[in-house]
Amino acid sequence: MSGAGSRGSRFPLRLDQVGRTPAAAKTPLLRPQAPLQQAHADASRQCAPSGLGLDSADVRRHMVQRLHAQGLRHEAVLAALNSVPRHLFVDAALATQAYEDTSLPIGHGQTISKPSVVGRMLELLLGSAGARTSGSLGQVLEIGTGCGYQAALLAQLARQVVSIERLRPLHDKARERLSALRLNSHVRLVYGDGMRGHPPNAPYGSIIAAAGGQALPPAWLDQLAVGGRLVAPLEEPRTQRQVLVVVDRHEHGYEHSVHEAVKFVPLKSGLGG
Repeated sequence: MSGAGSRGSRFPLRLDQVGRTPAAAKTPLLRPQAPLQQAHADASRQCAPSGLGLDSADVRRHMVQRLHAQGLRHEAVLAALNSVPRHLFVDAALATQAYEDTSLPIGHGQTISKPSVVGRMLELLLGSAGARTSGSLGQVLEIGTGCGYQAALLAQLARQVVSIERLRPLHDKARERLSALRLNSHVRLVYGDGMRGHPPNAPYGSIIAAAGGQALPPAWLDQLAVGGRLVAPLEEPRTQRQVLVVVDRHEHGYEHSVHEAVKFVPLKSGLGG
């Protein structure tokens, strides 16, 4: 569901530089992070997967089967979703809804994104270029650790994951959860300002962001390796809605494409308590 591509755009990239994409405008809105009131309401309405314990491999397999039926096709992404226990990344009171395709609140004004949207972004990140055809990523920079679920998925797909979170309580919780799954050797968690990226480990073969602003921070583009790919939500100035943008860095510049409409939390700078 891609829109028009563009080579040689000047950065930071803003969508008012390339105009509105009709293909993206017609696609349904993906809501990876619904308003908290809606997320709470959805949680109260959903039913636990019938007859299946949350620690059962079957309950994850059923979720993956539903996502595949909805159009998620990348085998490596499906395998990652099948292997990571999502219920361990949400509060115990909401754990029975962990394998429904819904966002859930994780505290501090944030939510864990829908599995379908996480899967779609990972599918775009893997794409079809170079080593991505094998379903394997090199070093990945994740902007917005949140509860750590996407970092755990990335750990199944990448050689190394560097994940940044600006909210200290979420950073600490994610560290505990990833440690319990023994993923510390594959995931490095950083408490810091995601808009600055993380220069010490740059360049990155892949960058993925869980928050969107009006422009992609120049630091992200600078830290993207030649041959690398970035996936992030970005605001359309005319409509003030967000769309997924894919940016590929080539030896002589950047190329971008516009995909589905989404609704992520706003991208913010600085640190939070």
